[in-house]
Amino acid sequence: MSDRKLKLGIPAGSLQEATAELFRRAGYQITFSSRSYFPQIDDPEIECLLIRAQEMARYVQEGILDAGITGYDWVLETQADVEEVCELVFSKTSRRPVRWVLCVPNDSPVKSVKDLEGKRIATEAVGLTKAYLAKHGVKAKVEFSWGATEVKPPRLADAIVEVTETGSSLRANNLRIVEEILQSTTRLIANKTSIADPWTREKLDNVSLMLKAVLAAEAKVGLMMNVRRDHLEAVLRLLPALQTPTVASLSDPEWVAVHTILDESTVRRIIPQLKVTGARGIVEYSINKIID
Repeated sequence: MSDRKLKLGIPAGSLQEATAELFRRAGYQITFSSRSYFPQIDDPEIECLLIRAQEMARYVQEGILDAGITGYDWVLETQADVEEVCELVFSKTSRRPVRWVLCVPNDSPVKSVKDLEGKRIATEAVGLTKAYLAKHGVKAKVEFSWGATEVKPPRLADAIVEVTETGSSLRANNLRIVEEILQSTTRLIANKTSIADPWTREKLDNVSLMLKAVLAAEAKVGLMMNVRRDHLEAVLRLLPALQTPTVASLSDPEWVAVHTILDESTVRRIIPQLKVTGARGIVEYSINKIID
C-alpha cells in the first residue's frame, strides 16, 4: 500500500447521496459529517473533498483536486481543460441523462429560439446558454439565476434554460419546453498533470473499473438451472446473454448446469418458457458487478 493519496472531489448537493451509494456498491464506504467538507472513505489512499458539481471541473483543472465527479454540462460550462476518465450514467433520481432545456410559460408566443431575439433569459448555465444562442444567431440578454429559476417567467424573464430529469417541476410551474440544448451525464474527470503520473492513473483506472462494473450490473440478474442434455439446445435458444451461457457437466452425465446473465425485466417471461422447455431447479440471483 502506498502512502500517497488521491485527492478526489465528491459532488455536494443533489448528487451527493447518489454518488455515495454508487461508491458503496463498488466497495467503498463514504461517511459524511454535517460539519465537515472532508468525507471519510475506507480507502487510505483516497482523500475526499465535498465540492459543488458546478465548481468541480475548475478545481480539477487547477490541480487542487486530482480528480472529481461532476456533470459533463459543468465541464462545458466552465470550459475546463481536464481529462475524462469515464462516463458514469447516473443522476439524483434516475439512470438516464439530464437535459438542459429552453422553457417558456405555456401561454408564451415563443415557438423557437429564434423568437427570443432581444428577450431576457434566466439560467444557472450562462455559458451554455450564450453558446446556444450564438449557434442560432440570436442575441438575447442572459442573466445568471441563483435558484428557483422556474418561477421567474414571465415577470422576471421571458424564458429560462433549466436542467430537468423528469420535467415534473417544469410542468408544475406551467412551463413548456421549446428546445433541448444539451443532454448531460456524470463523468469522472482528472487533472491532466495528475493523471500523467502512473500511480494516479492506476488508482483512477481501478476506481473507474469498480464504478462502471456496478452500473453495468444494474437491472441484470443471473439465472442457473439444470437441463437434460437432450433439452439443452432448446433451452439455449431461449437464453439471451452477455456472453455465451456457461454449460457445465453434472455428476449425472445426462444432465448439465446452465448459467447465464440477462435483463431482470425479461425474467418473468423467460422462466415459464424455460420450465416448459425442460429446465429444472431454476434459481435467480442478484448481480453486484459486471466486468467485461
